[in-house]
Amino acid sequence: MKIVILAAGIGSRLGNPFPKPLTPLANQKSIMRMQVENLSRYFNVDNIQVVVGFKKDLIMERFPELTYIYNPFFDQTNTSKSLLKALKKNQGNDILWLNGDVVFDHRLLESLLPSLEKGNSFVAVNTNKVGEEEVKYTLNGEGSIDQLSKEVEGGLGEAVGINFIAASDLEAFIRRLEECGNNDYFERGLELAIQKDGIRIEALDISSYDCMEVDFKEDLDDANSMFRQ
Repeated sequence: MKIVILAAGIGSRLGNPFPKPLTPLANQKSIMRMQVENLSRYFNVDNIQVVVGFKKDLIMERFPELTYIYNPFFDQTNTSKSLLKALKKNQGNDILWLNGDVVFDHRLLESLLPSLEKGNSFVAVNTNKVGEEEVKYTLNGEGSIDQLSKEVEGGLGEAVGINFIAASDLEAFIRRLEECGNNDYFERGLELAIQKDGIRIEALDISSYDCMEVDFKEDLDDANSMFRQ
């Protein structure tokens, strides 16, 4: 299995003059440092790849042990195209990927292991919140994800930015990401693969674990209240 961290964006809403994954937390670690430390508890660090763009050298110098994929169009494209670059380099593999701004309890990863071992594609979700600006989901009659976007009405919870695509579903997902517009989030590619290829994406409930996607200063404050040590 390969692990991809999406860290190419400018992150303008938070207002940092540096990549958002390098945002310092109250525990004296950056968001990405926490991610890498958490991942290395359960997985081989050699399998971690980072898609970089905005001020990429700052990330690469801070984490020289990782492998990098460059999105030169980071200022013109969204996560669908950054993820596409990574998936094309890893065809035939299972892929676990994370948004580069997600702060989470390492025990969340342990809860993912059974689904990873079974090879079931999933989107990790929090059913305790359904924020208007967040990616939301609904389920179909078989209990797998039907709709997945910020525009979903009657959402059952929020996607938290931690996802897995099995190797058996990867070709279809790549094809649908290629169809996405430059400004689309990768969730649009998942929706298309569900609709057009019939792939099954599980909504994996991680609500019992602290997990926060940092987009605004208020999110950063909340993350710091969760992870002060």
